[in-house]
Formats: sequence, structure tokens, C-alpha cells
Amino acid sequence: MHKRFVTTGASLGAIAVALGAFGAHGLKKIVDADTVQTFQTGVQYQMYHSLALLLTGLLYEKCSQQMTRIAGILFITGIILFSGSLYLLVAGRAGGSNSLDKAGIITPLGGVSFIAGWVFLFLGAIKNR
Repeated sequence: MHKRFVTTGASLGAIAVALGAFGAHGLKKIVDADTVQTFQTGVQYQMYHSLALLLTGLLYEKCSQQMTRIAGILFITGIILFSGSLYLLVAGRAGGSNSLDKAGIITPLGGVSFIAGWVFLFLGAIKNR
């Protein structure tokens, strides 16, 4: 088991639940429905990849450690770039400004990180230790 991936995945999962609750209850009072949906997309992908990070940590000893390590790093990077950029975009709009809309440029890089993470997890699984 890769303890750092498990603990990071669990922490990011807890944060995703808290952010999801905020989005469902508090954010609706501040921004329009489309912006709430953008926020929820960030939360959703953060949760999916927090779980993927937990899985990566648990598979670490059974699969190629190099491949699973890269997968874990890519999942964390994806959460920061994809979900983080969406959170910044929503924060700007909640503040009544479009000044953070340029954060959306980063979002696809996070998506590519997620895809690459899944590919490396797959490669790690087929390349057993």
C-alpha cells in the first residue's frame, strides 16, 4: 500500500463532500444555475479521482510501482488543474467578476492528466510486479 496516496485520496474525498454540500446549499444563493453546475462538475471529478487515488494506493504493492506512482501523481495533478480551475472560475463569478475566467484555460490540462492517470493505472495493472 502506498500510504501517501491513500491518505491524500481520503483527504481530497472529504474535501469534495464538504465542497459538494456548500455547492448544493450555499452557492445557489450567490450565483446562477450554470455556475453552480460548473462547480458541481469540479466536485464530481474531484470525488471520482479521489477514489481513483485510493485505488492506486491500494494497488501499489500488487502492480508496477513505477506505473502506479505516475498514475497517482497524475490523478493529484488532474484534481488540482481540472477541479481547481473550475473552483477559481466560480469564485470569480461569485465575487461578481469575470477576472478569473481565464482559469478555464487550465481545465483541459487537468482532463488530460486524468486520462493519462487512468492509462498509467491500466499499464501498472497489466504489468504485475
